[in-house]
Amino acid sequence: MFKRRKAKIVKIGNLKIGGDFPILVQSMTNTDTSNAGETVRQIKRLEKAGCEIVRVGVPDLASAKAIGKIKKQIKIPLVADIHFSADLAIESINQGADKIRINPGNFPKDKLKKVVELAKRKKIPIRIGINSGSLEKDILGKKEKVTAEMMVKSALRSIKKMEDLNFRNLVISLKAPDVLRTIKAYEILSKKTDYPLHLGITEAGTKFSGTIKSSIGIGYLLLKGIGDTIRVSLSADPEEEVNACWEILKSLEIRERGIRVISCPTCARTEINVIRIAGEIERMASHIKTPLKIAVMGCIVNGLGEAREADLAVVGTKEFALITRRGKAIKKVKKEKALEELGKQIRTLSKK
Repeated sequence: MFKRRKAKIVKIGNLKIGGDFPILVQSMTNTDTSNAGETVRQIKRLEKAGCEIVRVGVPDLASAKAIGKIKKQIKIPLVADIHFSADLAIESINQGADKIRINPGNFPKDKLKKVVELAKRKKIPIRIGINSGSLEKDILGKKEKVTAEMMVKSALRSIKKMEDLNFRNLVISLKAPDVLRTIKAYEILSKKTDYPLHLGITEAGTKFSGTIKSSIGIGYLLLKGIGDTIRVSLSADPEEEVNACWEILKSLEIRERGIRVISCPTCARTEINVIRIAGEIERMASHIKTPLKIAVMGCIVNGLGEAREADLAVVGTKEFALITRRGKAIKKVKKEKALEELGKQIRTLSKK
């Protein structure tokens, strides 16, 4: 469907990104990182939701020192997010972070060199994180609005700083809070470097608006073959970020995980409660990892056609709800029993 940009391969913990490796799902905790117990509990929920790389904020020394405790209790690679302080970056690496995220422009040259030398010795990558809201003053100049070209200039400058220190174990991100600027920045940079790219719309917004913006921006770039890891940044529970990431990947048929619900928008012909059934199915089957396509259709007009393409479907008729499995009718049930029967069938299929 699309030709994937060939990025350099970078190892993060026990995973690899770039090349032909899968595009991985990332999220970030919103707990106090220094509270290792609370942070671990949230990460375990994220792991269950399908998060493959997790980032934690490191605003102080207590948070950096907690990384070692956190690492021992989780299964996925841990990224330490650091701003301004080389000392926190060094402590995070020494505590076992699998990757750190910094903006090299925020560090004095001698401090940056120490961080790079330690990362090189520990064989961990560094993500250069460029945000539209924190560009170097000389790049911003007197302009009131940051352009995509400015973001790329900042990224290339940071890349050069790292390469001058003989460090090339890099991942790059270029994020703005709007879709068009973010897309343009990634498109430009993707032609100027072969480092892996982490995609996202920064400060995207609420669960509703942020998911829409992120889906458009991330989805567009993925279809252009750009991107090696993704994060949907939401003002919401981080688990919602993971769910949104997977829906993007599933919608583009890049990766499959868990259920994909196909449901009609309802109309006067609707014979079953599509809205309730579809919503309940998404909720009750959210823990399932087996890829399954579930159709919830209100009537037979388009229902039977959609059912043929689904692993499991319910189709409303005037007298009953018809349950089908991979296009074949397997059961007729009372309409009020449709959800219960679907649940049973999903549990059966998810075990196979």
